[in-house]
Amino acid sequence: MNHGHGSGSGSGTDTVPDEEFWDARYAESNRIWSGNPNVVLVREVRDRAPGTALDLGCGEGADAIWLATQGWRVTAVDVSGVALGRAAEQAAAAGVADRIDWQRRDLTVSFPEGGFDLVSAQFLHNPGEIFRERILRTAASAVAPGGVLLVVGHAGAPPWEHAHAHPMERFPTTEEVLAALALPAQEWEVQLSEEFARVQHGPDGQPAQRTDAALKVRRRG
Repeated sequence: MNHGHGSGSGSGTDTVPDEEFWDARYAESNRIWSGNPNVVLVREVRDRAPGTALDLGCGEGADAIWLATQGWRVTAVDVSGVALGRAAEQAAAAGVADRIDWQRRDLTVSFPEGGFDLVSAQFLHNPGEIFRERILRTAASAVAPGGVLLVVGHAGAPPWEHAHAHPMERFPTTEEVLAALALPAQEWEVQLSEEFARVQHGPDGQPAQRTDAALKVRRRG
């Protein structure tokens, strides 16, 4: 399951461009994430009629590939060419290469054009969250009438990072994410706003409980 920081943009360091940072991160091993789609995405989308989807910070492509197998036509974006190459190989192996448009973008610089029935941002974090808020507002504007924006993120730092957490990194609540989106109430409805606990394995391989937050909003059509 892809439960790391989405590598869409803004997640590098002050001295290393995001592309280099994330390419180096993905090059560390043959696979960073599990290859399974995110649980909340599957739960919230599996009963929805397929249409067009935008996957922001798609990483190695597990979510995009799952969506494609469900009949969606997917635009999948990541800043890492290494991750996208790996994702394209997996899509071809799954027989859905023709249903996914892989795009290498720094989302703080450019954003895919068009409207989408589903826009998904899974664990798209960065220090300070400034870029994330801007990206998510742009993501909301890309939701077609009747479509949904699904944002899932960490609600707190993992236990093993408490002593070394980046001082500029914070994890907003779903209420804070919703407020930052500044969506007109007459045009949008909140369909999901929750925090939930799950088990994640730390760098030492030991399991630890972590809290995540999920927000789903629908543009009225």
